Amino acid sequence: MAPRTLRTIAKALLAPALALGVTAGLATAPAQAAVWNTCDQWGNTNLGGYTLYNNIWGSGAGAQCVWANSGTNWGVWANHPNTGGIKSYPNSKKVVNRSISSLRTLTSSYSVSVPSAGAYNTSYDIWDTDHDYEIMLWVNQYGPVGPLGSFQGTVTLGGHTWNVHKGDNGSNQVFSFLRTSRSTSGTVDMLPILRWIKDTKRWMGDETIGDVQFGYEITSSSGGLDFRTDNLTVTAG
Repeated sequence: MAPRTLRTIAKALLAPALALGVTAGLATAPAQAAVWNTCDQWGNTNLGGYTLYNNIWGSGAGAQCVWANSGTNWGVWANHPNTGGIKSYPNSKKVVNRSISSLRTLTSSYSVSVPSAGAYNTSYDIWDTDHDYEIMLWVNQYGPVGPLGSFQGTVTLGGHTWNVHKGDNGSNQVFSFLRTSRSTSGTVDMLPILRWIKDTKRWMGDETIGDVQFGYEITSSSGGLDFRTDNLTVTAG
């Protein structure tokens, strides 16, 4: 399968924890069984209305490769050192470009296979078009990871119960919703969450939602770990 092949390529070409800039050298790795794969730091492609990103952005990152059979069936092999700080957010993105008030539905279903090691979260990252607001929905987490900002309470919205945190990273407001129990599959109705932020809490106005990303925010995956998105759908209307 593609994840094993990419792991072999990456191990052959990289030591476990090379500097972030060197990772881009893996862009020359040959294509394998998947429709698309890359080990390039910023590698990306469009497949069936979704955009795939390798997206290795944190300092001290190691090797990482992403493969895809489609925009909704893809995976990552990552070997990031056991140190603090987010190293990457490989993800699949669906463009929405609709205001909250004009949306009648914004839902997503997911099914993933994730490791019982390392430190990471499986999350949606929802952005407005101006990138003033970031809404993160953590459906799964493992290891010593935590959200930005302060705890705001617990709410049940969109079919799940969440612990809510609110913070500021210096560039934008961040609203983090952490599912109170781990999940590897399910459906999230995101529109009630956006309306709760807008109408109930008044933390933002009638923003235009630019895109919905889904992926893995990886802090550490020492030795090489596999993250697989078996199925993903994002529906806006």
